[in-house]
Amino acid sequence: MSSVGGARLGLAGTQVNLTSGVPVLPKDVTARSWIVSDAESGAVLAAHNAHWRLPPASTLKMLFADTVMPKFPRTTEHKVVPSDLAGMGAGSSVVPIKEGESYTVHDLWLGVFLRSGNDAVHTLSHMYGGVDKTVADMNTHAQDLQALDTHVVTPDGYDEPGQVSSAYDLTLFARSGLQKKDFREYCSTVSAKFPGETTKQKGKSVRGTFDIRNTNRLLSGDSDVSVYPGIAGVKNGNTTNAGATFTGVAERNGKVLLVTVMNPEKNEHNEVYKEAAKILDWGFQADGKVQPVGELVPPKNVPQASAQPGATASGEAGGDTSTKPAASGSASAAASEDEGSSGVGIALAVAGGLLVLLAAGVFLVNRRWPLPDLVRRRRP
Repeated sequence: MSSVGGARLGLAGTQVNLTSGVPVLPKDVTARSWIVSDAESGAVLAAHNAHWRLPPASTLKMLFADTVMPKFPRTTEHKVVPSDLAGMGAGSSVVPIKEGESYTVHDLWLGVFLRSGNDAVHTLSHMYGGVDKTVADMNTHAQDLQALDTHVVTPDGYDEPGQVSSAYDLTLFARSGLQKKDFREYCSTVSAKFPGETTKQKGKSVRGTFDIRNTNRLLSGDSDVSVYPGIAGVKNGNTTNAGATFTGVAERNGKVLLVTVMNPEKNEHNEVYKEAAKILDWGFQADGKVQPVGELVPPKNVPQASAQPGATASGEAGGDTSTKPAASGSASAAASEDEGSSGVGIALAVAGGLLVLLAAGVFLVNRRWPLPDLVRRRRP
C-alpha cells in the first residue's frame, strides 16, 4: 500500500496509538478499510487498511463534484437532450431527469447529492465537455490532491474494471470539497423539491415538482439508523462490486471529524452507517487523548509556508482566511493494534484558511483548513 500521509498508513491492519487514557476501538467494525481524521488539522486518529485500493461506488461523486462544480454558476440552465443520458450503466440510480426538460445546475447538483443520480452526473459531464474530458480532469484533480490510490473510469462511480480509490483518498476528496460553499450546501441538504415533467393543464404548460430525500442515512435517518448528532454529509455509495461505501463529516463541541468506511463484511441493513457512527463516536471520545498515526496531505497546488510557526497560505476555495494557530502533534512509533432542507444535519461555512509548518525528520500534524462557522440545525 501507499504510505502517503505517513508510514503507518501504508501498513496492513488497524493503526492506532492505544496509550493510557485512549478508549479502545469498537470491536464489531467489519469494514475492509476505514479511516477517521480531524477535518481541520488533518490528523489521522486511527485507520484500517487506509490505502487499500477498492471500488468506491458513488462516493467517487465527491471527486466529480469537486472537479466540475467550479465550472458552472448554480443558476445556469440546461435543456436535456438524449445524448446527455447515454452511456449510463444498467441499473444506475437516477433522480430521474427527463429528456426535453430544462434544469438549473442547482437542480442537477441536488440530484447528484440527494439521489446519487447517475443521470444528473452524466448531464453535468456533457455540459462540462463530455464524459471522457470529465474523467480525464477527475484523474488530474485526484493527482493534484495527492489521492494517488484513485483511478477514475466513469464519473458516477458505477462499477468498471480498474476503477478504484481508497478510504484515504475519499477523505481527501471530502475535505477538499468541503472548502466550497455550494458543495457544503448540497451534501448537507436532507430533502428538496425537484422539477418534474411539464404537462398541459387547461391549455397551459405546467411544470410539476416531486420530493427527493438524501440517501445518506446518518443525515436523513432510517428505521434502524438514527440521524447522527452533528452530521453534515458527505456522500454514500453502494454497488455490487464495491459493496457499501460512505464518507461523513460531523461536529461535536467544536471538533470536526471525517470518517470513511468501505465495504463492511457484515451483511446487515445500513451496516456501513452503523459502523461509521461507531468510529465517529470513538473519534470524539479519543479527541485530545490519542496521538495521530498519520495526516491528510495538502494538495500539490497549495503553497508551502516557510518554516515559521503561524505562516499562512490561502485555501483553494477563497473567501475569508483564518489565522487560527496550527495544531501539532507527533505520531509515535507505538505498535499498531492488529484487530485485524428540513430540520437535521449541519450546514458548514468554511473559511478557506490554511497553515503549513514543515519539520525535517519528524512527522507533524499541523496543516489546518479551519471550519469555524458551524450552523446547527436542530430537530423540530
